[in-house]
Amino acid sequence: MKQFALLLKDKDFLRKTMAITIPIALQNLLNNVLNMIDTLMIGRLGETAVAAVGLANKVFFVFCLLMFGISSGASVLASQYWGKGEPIKIRKVLHISLLIGLGASILFMMAGLLFPEIVMRIFTPEQETIAAGATYLVIIALSYPLTAVTMVYVAILRSMNYVKLPVIITLISIAVNGTLNYGLIFGKLGLPEMGIAGAALATLIARIVECGALLIIVYMHKAGDNALGDFVHGKENREGDQKTPIFTKGFVMKYLITATPVIMNEFMWGLGVTMYSLVYGRMGNAVTAAITIESTVEQGITVFFFGICSAASVILGNVLGANQLEKAEEYAKKFITLQICLSVIGSLLTILIREPIIAWFAQSDEVAGYISQTLIIFALFLPMRMINTLLIIAIFRSGGDTKAALFLDATSVWLIGIPLAVLGGLVLKLPLYIVFTMINMEQIYKFVLAIWRYRQKKWLRNIVASD
Repeated sequence: MKQFALLLKDKDFLRKTMAITIPIALQNLLNNVLNMIDTLMIGRLGETAVAAVGLANKVFFVFCLLMFGISSGASVLASQYWGKGEPIKIRKVLHISLLIGLGASILFMMAGLLFPEIVMRIFTPEQETIAAGATYLVIIALSYPLTAVTMVYVAILRSMNYVKLPVIITLISIAVNGTLNYGLIFGKLGLPEMGIAGAALATLIARIVECGALLIIVYMHKAGDNALGDFVHGKENREGDQKTPIFTKGFVMKYLITATPVIMNEFMWGLGVTMYSLVYGRMGNAVTAAITIESTVEQGITVFFFGICSAASVILGNVLGANQLEKAEEYAKKFITLQICLSVIGSLLTILIREPIIAWFAQSDEVAGYISQTLIIFALFLPMRMINTLLIIAIFRSGGDTKAALFLDATSVWLIGIPLAVLGGLVLKLPLYIVFTMINMEQIYKFVLAIWRYRQKKWLRNIVASD
């Protein structure tokens, strides 16, 4: 109660937090609304279509988590450099991140283009689902490099407290994607009826527009107009900074030491979560369809909490970069309090509104029952899960404690979640709600160790002080 009272009294903290949280949450919500609309439209094509697209998008999910690792690693350094007032270093972080991100995107793209059936066969033995998913995958794979560029730029912009621009870009992308989805899936608006292939093509076109609009708007800023313009065009306060090579050995090593554990963290965690899909995919199309829909709803519910995590990462990084360690510790406590209070409310709302949400998707009684059960379990674990997320992706990473974050995420999935998923879903062949509960047991393990690590204060440090 004391921490809650202190939180409510600190108007400046709440103002700064909401100024970053709301635009990020809105952007994520818009993306998830679009995903939900996609799922609704594809759902009209049947359970096989929903399962095929859901499984095909697991490749994109793993790729996005790898990119999230790259952009999060970049954000750790960029946030502290912004707090320190060194934009030239942020531009170096941007260039290195783009090089790594584009390289990774090309590898994923080639897998989707050249071996779509083989990739789909990893997730499901159903031939009809494999064929439909391969049709989707071979088109959507072309969007991966565009996504890489967009994600890196958005992460850097957020680190510099520019959070409204990505929202504008997302609105443009959603308008394009939503319209083209309707036209290309069902043959409306004078466009050909392409079904699943139409959904993939609509998303590809939207990614092209999104990436292009982002780069155009960013580089329209002129030097001297504002901090973003100076950053984009290389105007610096220090003479000679512009002549500094981008890829100096010392800077690249600092980037790799900080970012590599984050990249490995997200990739290992994402690969682990994808293993859950392998289990679900072998439990039948009804289970796969239910999990696909549950995941879409889950993402929509958690956008605000991930917005808080993003705000915490930026604010704590800026404060730590300015060497205000006591203030960073105070802010961390307030973020934890805020996340606990709001996630409890989120749990209650999820349980109350789950039935009306399920009705939107017009699925069979069996699938609807599965969705209802899994949403209740999700709601019960939500507060613990969101505290874990805040500690790992915001608090620990903001101070460069990335190896601890890697250990917690990787071991919880690979040593707890996956063995329990295989045991429950494939060996014992238990009902979905029991398997889903078993998988979520990893959150308890993670919570205990994350709280212990937080109290050690290893994250409370300025990692750019010596630059």
